[in-house]
Amino acid sequence: MAGGQERILRRRIKSVQSTRKITKAMELIAASRIVKAQQRVSAARPYSEQITEVIRNLAAAGAGSDSPLLKERETVESVCYVVVAADRGLAGGYNSAVIRTAERAMLADRQAGRTTALVTVGKKAYSYFRFRGYEIAESFTGFSENPTYDDARRVAQQVAERFESGEYHQVKLAYTQFLSMASQRATVGTYMPLDSSSIEAIKDSGGDGPRADYEFEPNPGEILDRLLPRYAEARLFAALLDAAASEQSARQRAMKSATDNAEEIITKLSRVMNRARQDAITTEIMEIVGGAEALRQAGAGGEDLLIDETILSDFFQHQPLAH
Repeated sequence: MAGGQERILRRRIKSVQSTRKITKAMELIAASRIVKAQQRVSAARPYSEQITEVIRNLAAAGAGSDSPLLKERETVESVCYVVVAADRGLAGGYNSAVIRTAERAMLADRQAGRTTALVTVGKKAYSYFRFRGYEIAESFTGFSENPTYDDARRVAQQVAERFESGEYHQVKLAYTQFLSMASQRATVGTYMPLDSSSIEAIKDSGGDGPRADYEFEPNPGEILDRLLPRYAEARLFAALLDAAASEQSARQRAMKSATDNAEEIITKLSRVMNRARQDAITTEIMEIVGGAEALRQAGAGGEDLLIDETILSDFFQHQPLAH
C-alpha cells in the first residue's frame, strides 16, 4: 500500500514540476514583453502630444467647435461601449476587471433609460458578452498583445461613422490604464464626443501666452475637421498600447504566482512522499524484528515452526535449475 502511494506521489510531483517549467517560461516571456510594450507607449507619446498641440494652435486661430466629433447631444439616448480586453487568458484578473467595470457602467446606463451597444476588442470580451446574450455591434480580435496604428484606425472609423450619423449619441471607452509594473486600473471614460475643454479654454483666454503665428491653408476650421479623426485614432491607439502593457504585466504576475504555488506544492508532496517512505521502512523493520523474535523463541525450546532442513534440502535438489 505504501509503495503504491509513493508511486502516485512521484507522478504528481513530476506533473507539478512540468507545470512549473511552463509557468516559469511564460513569466519570463511576459516580463520581456512588458519592456517592449512600455517602449511602444513612450514612442507613441510624442505623436499624441504634437497632434494635441496642433489642435490647440488651430483653436487659437479661430477654428470652430462645430465638428461632428466635438458636438455634444442635448439628450443622450444611446451609448456605445468600446471594451478593450485580451485575446488570451492566464493573465490573472486582467480580463475580468475591465469587463465587469464596463458591464456595471452599461447596467447603470440601462437603468437610466438609455440603450447600449457593444464594440469588443479581444476574444475574451467577445466571448463573455456573447455568452451572456449581449448584442455585439462589432468585434475585433487578434492584436491585443501587439496593436498597431492601423488596428486603432479600423476600430475608430467604425465607431466614428456611427457616432457622426447619430446612431450613437455617446461613445465610452473601457480599457486598463497602465500606471506602473505593479499597478493597473480598469477605467471607463468618454471617447466621443472628443473632449473640447482645451479648445474652449484657449478661446476663452483669448490665446494668452506666447505662441507662433501660423498661416493656414485651407482655413483652420477645415483643417481641424480633418485632423480630429486622427486625434481620435491617436487616443484609441494610446489606450490599446496601455492595455497591451497592462495585459503583459498582469500575466507576468499571474505566472509568477503560479510558479511560486507550484514550488510550494512540490515541497508539500515531497514531505508527504518522504513520510510515506519512512512509514514503509518502519513497517518492514517491524516485520523483520517480529520474525526474528519468533525464531528466537522457537530456538529457545518452543514449538519449531520452521520446516526441517533436510526436507528443504531434498526439495531444492529435485527442482530444475531456472534458466
